Amino acid sequence: MANHPTNLDTHRGMAAQKATDLRRLRAEVEADQETLRARQAALEDLLAAAPATDWHEAVEKARYLLGVLAQNSDAADLRRRKLIDRVLADFDHLLGSPTHD
Repeated sequence: MANHPTNLDTHRGMAAQKATDLRRLRAEVEADQETLRARQAALEDLLAAAPATDWHEAVEKARYLLGVLAQNSDAADLRRRKLIDRVLADFDHLLGSPTHD
């Protein structure tokens, strides 16, 4: 008897293989999303833990928050998207730093 595991994927039909691949991919995406949510919560806890010590730190907090708001469905409104972009550009201008992406 061989000690090599049998690759069951090679014995499945194309439809069954596709279904298996989709289940695996969905499980990976869901795990990645859960990890991202946990990391976001940790970041937000850190940002909210103490007041900013200077303008640069305050701007970074505001940039993060504006980025979150920009992902909201209301940000699809071109006026709001333009306003968010202009506020971020104002931060860069006032702090004398290069434009952020």
